[in-house]
Amino acid sequence: MSSVKDLFGSKLNVLNVGLEQFYLTLQQQNVEAGHVEWKPRAGGDPEIIKFVDSLKNDFRVIEANQHAFNKINNASPVWVDVTPAYKAISIDRFTLLHAGPPIKFVDMCVPMQGAVYAALKYEGLAENDEQAHHLAETKIHFEPCHHYGCVGPMTGVISYSMPLLCVKNLDEGNMAYSTFNEGAGDVARFGAYGENTVRRLKWIENVLAPAMKKVVDKDPINLKVLISQALNMGDELHMRNNSSTSIFLKTIMSALCEVAEMSKLPEIARFLTTNNDQFFLNFAMAAMKVSADSAHNIPYSTMVTAMARNGVNIGIRVSGLKDQWFIAPAAQVVGLYFPGYTEEDANPDIGDSAIMETGGVGGFAMAAAPAIVKFLGAGSVSDALNYTKEMYEICLGESAMYSIPTMDFRGSPLGIDIVKVVESGSLPVINTAIASKKAGGGMVGAGVARAPLPMFKEALKTLYKQMEE
Repeated sequence: MSSVKDLFGSKLNVLNVGLEQFYLTLQQQNVEAGHVEWKPRAGGDPEIIKFVDSLKNDFRVIEANQHAFNKINNASPVWVDVTPAYKAISIDRFTLLHAGPPIKFVDMCVPMQGAVYAALKYEGLAENDEQAHHLAETKIHFEPCHHYGCVGPMTGVISYSMPLLCVKNLDEGNMAYSTFNEGAGDVARFGAYGENTVRRLKWIENVLAPAMKKVVDKDPINLKVLISQALNMGDELHMRNNSSTSIFLKTIMSALCEVAEMSKLPEIARFLTTNNDQFFLNFAMAAMKVSADSAHNIPYSTMVTAMARNGVNIGIRVSGLKDQWFIAPAAQVVGLYFPGYTEEDANPDIGDSAIMETGGVGGFAMAAAPAIVKFLGAGSVSDALNYTKEMYEICLGESAMYSIPTMDFRGSPLGIDIVKVVESGSLPVINTAIASKKAGGGMVGAGVARAPLPMFKEALKTLYKQMEE
């Protein structure tokens, strides 16, 4: 009894394990305390724990994951060409590609429907919004960009005539594609579909793309080297592309001046350098897509090879589960809104750009980009470091090429493992723009989203059952 009296009569040194609220309450009462974050494995679910333990210790999974990781880590993405979509990926005039997992037109968010209108008017298939809407409901076939080796930011809509930048993985020979970034303003990727939007798409097709093709025909560009340089200059490559775009423009400028029509050069230069800091994003997305695709379809691998959002749902694909999508509702992005906007104005998370995190950059490399932290409403620089540290816990390894200066040049976290995600409960973090829920409303903020746990659990169960058969 005396020992108990002594305990309560002396100064307490408290160590709290688990629920943080107890620790915060003690702090409010000026009690010295430490806090250890802890949560039960796999949420304490016995069935899920059985799946986790089985896959973790299966030599087939271990070997497959090493193979998949080596593929994505050793990929060598190089920009090699510019060509119309119908030549690059063999789609017809009545097929439109979109960001994220599969979705019907009637179920699309308003910005994506707006981008569909823009594409149909751009292709000359519709003269007005009413015709575009009728056509979309009756004759247009919709497919995810990922099904054609493509990725597109935000709405991600790709149509027959759109010029695509073509990226080749020199290590494996596979290809990936993306559109050219439209710049700022009333752009189709945010759902705009007015005359200016269509005019800009035509300008990209008729002026920018031919010049860019001449540039790349003269000298293909190693995107992996450029991305690595940009990470060492303050970009995380998803929401901050200031350095990468600058390096890219420096790399192409001499050739551009040589090959572009002199009468067109001033307008091309204005487009590339005015309110277009994210011009390189589409190149980086294609680089990550071609890298991830090289690691896809490896039997028994638990590595994520695609993560994409369509503004309604988010989906992942897993290397060892072929082309099956595992889908959950898209999250509402938590972040910083521009003046005059709130969460009420925001569309749920949207775009194929989560391929950046799949490839080990973006939110996974937030520690490399302290300048972006406030813009994302992500707290402090130490919070950015913590995001990156947390992502190491759910990845198969570290990038051999993409290093982070603020972490003593440690390689970025690479190879999302569904087993590690489910076991730890740590969810992939995605840096992203926040789109208006109105068509053409543009960007209303920026922030951070987390990929939902249920789709990782479902993928885990599916792979376990397949391996038991």
